[in-house]
Amino acid sequence: MVSDTAGANIALAGADKPTSAIPADDLARMSDDIVSALKTVYDPEIPADIYELGLIYKIDIEDDRSVAIEMTLTAPGCPVAGEMPIWVENAVSSVEGVSHAKVNLVFDPPWTPDRMSEEAQVAVGWF
Repeated sequence: MVSDTAGANIALAGADKPTSAIPADDLARMSDDIVSALKTVYDPEIPADIYELGLIYKIDIEDDRSVAIEMTLTAPGCPVAGEMPIWVENAVSSVEGVSHAKVNLVFDPPWTPDRMSEEAQVAVGWF
């Protein structure tokens, strides 16, 4: 399943697995709740959440209910590069039904402002 977010598509890998051990209703609820949890994490230098900024590239929900998040940062030298993955893991781990969360930071493709949602653009005064 691919979900439109922040001006770009992210892959919700696992949400489209026809043989998932997770019932479809639970999987849909978990996906929505994970996105809601991600929207509670903010880059301290930008008044928008990481989901609306377009920093989340992939959400993978496994049959054991572990979640792998592939994300980037606005810049490789981001001052919270060491902390933000922990914030994301904590937020996603708090979702009911999630057994474990793991974050993988990637820089390819690099983040660009065109990944931001209209909501994020308004928050930073660009729209």
